[in-house]
Amino acid sequence: MSTPHARLSINQATLKYASLPEALEVTADAGITSIGLWRDSVQAQTLPEAARLLAGSGLRFSSLCRGGFFTVPEGAARRAAMDDNRRAIAETATLAAAGAAGSAPVLVMVAGGLPQGSRDIAGARVRVQEALAELAPEALAAGVTLALEPLHPMYASDRAVLSTLKQALDLASDFSPAAVGVVIDTFHVWWDPDLQAQIVRAGAEGRIASYQVCDWRTPLAADVLLSRHYPGAGIIDFEAITRAVQDAGYAGDVEVEIFNQEIWDTAPAEVVTQTVESFDDHVAAHLRTGIRR
Repeated sequence: MSTPHARLSINQATLKYASLPEALEVTADAGITSIGLWRDSVQAQTLPEAARLLAGSGLRFSSLCRGGFFTVPEGAARRAAMDDNRRAIAETATLAAAGAAGSAPVLVMVAGGLPQGSRDIAGARVRVQEALAELAPEALAAGVTLALEPLHPMYASDRAVLSTLKQALDLASDFSPAAVGVVIDTFHVWWDPDLQAQIVRAGAEGRIASYQVCDWRTPLAADVLLSRHYPGAGIIDFEAITRAVQDAGYAGDVEVEIFNQEIWDTAPAEVVTQTVESFDDHVAAHLRTGIRR
């Protein structure tokens, strides 16, 4: 296995069935220096124990997935969602403080889809804006960035009513970049004819909080959520997107995030090895070395 690029981060979703201790161990053993965590694995421990494990691994913390899912109308369900997002903000702050130098207090936010029985996508987007107005001051006070992640339009009904980087930036524009930023995920935005201009805009506004990579290949899986592949296994132009993100000023970790049943069924150490190699072959050449926070 080649030496991992200094900015490579393993998003824990890529190691779906690995526990938090196992994910930390196989990532560190491979020489990778950063990891993005998921809340379910953190909550399988206690938060103090998860922070202790992260600190002991010596890894940087690149993000926590995920908050959001706040498109439902006002009522008990929305209040529960907002309270859960407050917990996620606290978890992010704790984990970022526990990670190695260069860790990023970034909470990835997936907006949520249409509420059950609704066809009002515009109204759902308004409720995302309202949720951000409620949460952004709390995130800012905690030193956490809420990173809005636009998802491919095929997920608009059930996962994210934000489908383009422009939509995410427009929503973020009312708030400090320290409080609300964006995630650029190649799987979700590669198709967008306005992508290059919006990456430039995101950089100029200081809002690129996270860059995630994986590849798109057709035919898609029967469960389209599980259609993400190793970089280089599909059709995404990683050179163009990565150079644009780099030129826009992003100097943080780059997460490989893969949802793919075949990859999930592979031994975690083997997945990490393949991730390092595919990242090196298709992404690393377009990055400058070094983490800047």
